[in-house]
Amino acid sequence: MTKINIEDENLIKELKDKKTRSRAFGKFVQLYQKQTYWTIRKMLISHEDANDVLQNTFLKAWEGLENFRFESKLSTWIYRIAINETLSFLNSQRMKNLSSMLDLEDVLVSKLRSDSYFSGDEAEEKLQRAILTLPDKQRLVFNMKYFEEKTYEEMEEIFGTSVGALKASYHHAVKKIEQFLTNED
Repeated sequence: MTKINIEDENLIKELKDKKTRSRAFGKFVQLYQKQTYWTIRKMLISHEDANDVLQNTFLKAWEGLENFRFESKLSTWIYRIAINETLSFLNSQRMKNLSSMLDLEDVLVSKLRSDSYFSGDEAEEKLQRAILTLPDKQRLVFNMKYFEEKTYEEMEEIFGTSVGALKASYHHAVKKIEQFLTNED
């Protein structure tokens, strides 16, 4: 378990106190909203879907506050909730797409192309398409390591998985992305 920083310590005290909890939760949302949004967004592509999952994430956090033991960093806790909500959303989308015979990855690529917030060039789109071919958990590990520059130790806390397994997952993801990009040319 990593050391909890002073800012988190003070916020935790306020979150534990029922008198200051509501205001403290507002601070908590302000502090972690942006980074949590982008973690979700990299997986779901769509701003609207990411926003919905982000709202569900903070709702679950609020509802789970009573049971949170405050043994991990607040960022680790909210990441775990966000990841679980994101994976649940992706699974529900896969179930919906089963009936339409569309592959979820194709749907996500389509959303990427039509997304007004996406301003990447052809190379960026190829990279994103390659990332979308990865299994969900591998994609999460790749996104956190490559885009968010998380350390394996930070991810170990978030995923509850060993550093070795995370390194292997990242390595496999990189190899699959390289293969996809090579085959695209």
